[in-house]
Amino acid sequence: MIRIKRAYQSPAKKDGYRIMVDRVWPRGVSKQRLKMDAWFKDIAPSHDLRRWVSQNSQKWDEFKNKYQEELKDKSELLNQVIDLEKEKETITLVYTSGNTEHNSAIVLREILDKLKS
Repeated sequence: MIRIKRAYQSPAKKDGYRIMVDRVWPRGVSKQRLKMDAWFKDIAPSHDLRRWVSQNSQKWDEFKNKYQEELKDKSELLNQVIDLEKEKETITLVYTSGNTEHNSAIVLREILDKLKS
């Protein structure tokens, strides 16, 4: 099972193996409080795409397409996440965005689910 959760929400046992999937560490949150098991910076959207989406937040579908394109070159990282899910049973993709409906972790989970099927 792949869950997603904001970095500012408290960790829980049901999160399982927690993976930070953002390039930027969340402001004001200590490593001890966040309780990350892994940090996959390179699976996050590029700096250019992060900047673009911050200026074009209403263009969700276009962001999804651009991020999916970036992920095509990251099959090794995607497979590592899938392998971790198989091993740990539950993983939680932790993200920093304040937008709970439109964020890169949602796109990443969709891609991972497609790759597993």
